[in-house]
Amino acid sequence: MKNYWTKSKVDKLTKLWEKGTSARDIANKLGTVSRNAVIGKANRLGLSKKTIAGNKKIKSEINISLLVPNMSGCKWPIGHPGDPDFYFCGKPTLPGKPYCGEHCVIAYRRKDNSQKIKKFFKLNTE
Repeated sequence: MKNYWTKSKVDKLTKLWEKGTSARDIANKLGTVSRNAVIGKANRLGLSKKTIAGNKKIKSEINISLLVPNMSGCKWPIGHPGDPDFYFCGKPTLPGKPYCGEHCVIAYRRKDNSQKIKKFFKLNTE
């Protein structure tokens, strides 16, 4: 088996890989090696995966104060956030809750209500 990887080819591979050149283009420039051979050699050399400085992952954190403005009224969203007519209810809130009475009824449900309904249907099916 012939060794295609000479010192000059390895150096050229390393330089091109670090620039972000694709494995196919590196193979074409080296001539006698395939794309898969380039990828295999890069892995064996321990070259890092290609990363472009502009594509670094940015940790996204949601700032709730930007989503829901500092307001004293009900924070129940009305409409779709992307629409121009989107707004929050704004009615006076119940103490300790972020919503008005009407929206608290929708947002907070007692657990035992659903259990009573389940029991009711079980009793009536017998």
